[in-house]
This record gives sequence, structure tokens and C-alpha cells, in this order.
Amino acid sequence: MKKILIVDDDPELRQLLSTYLGRHGYDALLLPDTRQIEVFLERFQPRLLVLDLMLPGESGLAACKRLRTNGETVPVIMLTARHAANDRVLGLKSGADDYVGKPFDPRELVARIEAVLRRCTHPAAAPDPAGGVQRIGEWLFDRRSRQLSRNGECITLTSGEFALLNLLVANANRPMKRERLLELTHGETSEALERAVDVQIHRLRRLIEAEPTQPRYLQTVRGIGYVFVPGTNTSA
Repeated sequence: MKKILIVDDDPELRQLLSTYLGRHGYDALLLPDTRQIEVFLERFQPRLLVLDLMLPGESGLAACKRLRTNGETVPVIMLTARHAANDRVLGLKSGADDYVGKPFDPRELVARIEAVLRRCTHPAAAPDPAGGVQRIGEWLFDRRSRQLSRNGECITLTSGEFALLNLLVANANRPMKRERLLELTHGETSEALERAVDVQIHRLRRLIEAEPTQPRYLQTVRGIGYVFVPGTNTSA
């Protein structure tokens, strides 16, 4: 059974999800807050993390951001308020792969879990053994190991970030439509993911651009989408 870690402070919801996910072939691991999240991730190696945004102590938002900063790439689905669009955007910016608005039908969560797991095993998110190493300013983008490195500092990208950057690098100087990027990196164009490309571009710019608000490499093409513009002597 695929292990899913659920972090939510509502005991009734945790138990409901544990029972429902069990019926669909998932082994649900349950936590009421984030204090033991790293211990559970290391010990049980869950395939996916379901993380409530509003938690006692450390928020789900802060926990997700911390995990990503520390190099944790486990897929994350954030539970947010149904009508709080800003919470959903913040969740994606913190490194979540998708979100589900509360209250929700457990069937919706199972569908989102299955979709995220499919995307994370999709070839677009897999290491690119023929991709080589691309220099992006001071950074080296190793397409074989899904890593960015600079002066000994190494960052492991999430599946979505790698898939997007790898696709743009492979199509250097070719503007790509936002919808096409979404289709190729996520395999679907659902409303739930309509801002995923924008958010991941924002995160990647903060990582690799000297001036994220005036990007040199990941440029916006007005009315179309995005383009990767390499410098000279960019590949190794």
C-alpha cells in the first residue's frame, strides 16, 4: 500500500481520511501538527504529504517552505480554505504541488493524490540522462540529477520545478505557451493548476536570477508565456 502522510489538527477528519484512503489502497500515516514531520518522512518514506495550511504552532505554509528549503522533494497537497484564493497561491509559492479547498469530498482528495503521483512519475519530472549540464548565470543546472549548484551549494528541485526548467532549457530561445508548459509538465490543464506554471516560474526566478523582478534567463513573453534565454558558453 502506498503510504500517505496526513498532517491535520482535526482528529475526526484524520480518521475519516485514514479510513477512506485505506479503502482505496493507501496506508495513511497521521499527525496532528508538524513537530514530527521530518521523523515520519525519514522513517516511513511516504509517497505524498497532505498538509493543512492552518495548524497549531507551525503553519502548514511555513512547514512546506521549510521542507523545500531543506531539500525535501516529497509531493505536497495543501489543504486550504475553499474560497481563499490567496491561501492557494501562497501554498503553491511555498512549494506545494496542488491544493484542495476545505470542506471537500474525500473523493476529490483521492483524485488529486492520484493526479499528483502520476505527475511526479511522469517522464517530464524524471532526471534527463541525455540533458547534460546547463550554466545559468552563476548556477549549474544538472539535468541528470535534478539539481542546481553554485560554489558548492546544491539545491534539489521539486518535480514540478525540474520539469518546467528542463523543458524551457531544452527549448532555449523558443517562446512556449503557458498552456503548453502546463500540459507537458503536469499532464493536464485543470483549473486547480492554472497558476502552477506562474508560481513555479516565480520560485525558479528567485533561485537563479540576480534580479528576479528583471529576469535575464527566464523571461516573460507577453501574450504567449515564457522563454529561456541562455547566455554564452552555457552548457557543459
